[in-house]
Amino acid sequence: MQVLKDPQEISRRLGRVVVALGNFDGVHIGHQRLIRQMVSYARKIEAAAVVCTFYPHPLQVLFPDKAPRLLISNERKIELISRLGVDALLMLPFDHRMAKLSPEFFVQDVLCRQLGSQGVFVGFNFTFGHRGAGTPSLLQKLGKELGFVVEVLPPVKLEETIVSSTVVRQALEEGDIGRARSYLGYWPSLEGRVVLGDQRGGRKMGFPTANLDINQDVLIPARGVYVAQVKVGDQLYDGVVNIGVKPTIGPDLPPTVEVHILEFAQVIYGEWVQLSLLHRLRSEKKFSSVTELVSQIKRDIEAARTLRASAKFSQA
Repeated sequence: MQVLKDPQEISRRLGRVVVALGNFDGVHIGHQRLIRQMVSYARKIEAAAVVCTFYPHPLQVLFPDKAPRLLISNERKIELISRLGVDALLMLPFDHRMAKLSPEFFVQDVLCRQLGSQGVFVGFNFTFGHRGAGTPSLLQKLGKELGFVVEVLPPVKLEETIVSSTVVRQALEEGDIGRARSYLGYWPSLEGRVVLGDQRGGRKMGFPTANLDINQDVLIPARGVYVAQVKVGDQLYDGVVNIGVKPTIGPDLPPTVEVHILEFAQVIYGEWVQLSLLHRLRSEKKFSSVTELVSQIKRDIEAARTLRASAKFSQA
């Protein structure tokens, strides 16, 4: 999959294209269905399959103080979209100039003149153009006038809940990993480079941890202890993740994401690590003593081993 920023470069390289247009935060099961339908249509008419999204996320540009945290990093979004059979990902640079484009101009100039789109696929609630004035119905009207096909994906539901980035975010904020996974279609993940910790926690207690520097724009799930699959390089390990402020260790410590990797003794400072969260064992708790905390950590590790050996989690 090619990753490009210039729509004219897409048309020069790929010729006729069909586009799935959206923000695709989380690349959840609704997004996946939309993209797969676009790819299927593109193959049918022998055109290239292109996902068109915006970077940074429009809300980060328009409402930087109010924008919700993203479900995944940009790198993770690229990785997930690349698995869906797409030929190219167009990441349109989003700024205040683009935000002021009318929906009609965006369609005529970007989708038609620069991209030469043969078809455009969007979700039922997608909006675009200045002040979000562009709607799927307007896009369908413009498609008829300008000669391209428009397909609007209806809501994707799970147990009467419409799948959206918002409901995924709510599940993660509540620490409900199972519910988040059902909406995403994959285990929720965090990734970051291993950095030096405060040296006051795991290693001194006999449970060395890797502290991750997480992209500050990405949502971190509810505080607590999680079972995880840990990817270091090309290798997978089991781990126990702590998200929180370690209240037993000391006051006023900043929130951290740290993982104790089971059966692992390597020094990995500076390495890139990805965590796939499988289950939340418990919420964060302040213990009466470090000894009590150590006993609980041992129980957490045993619980993690038991869960990973179970049929539900062994194939993660």
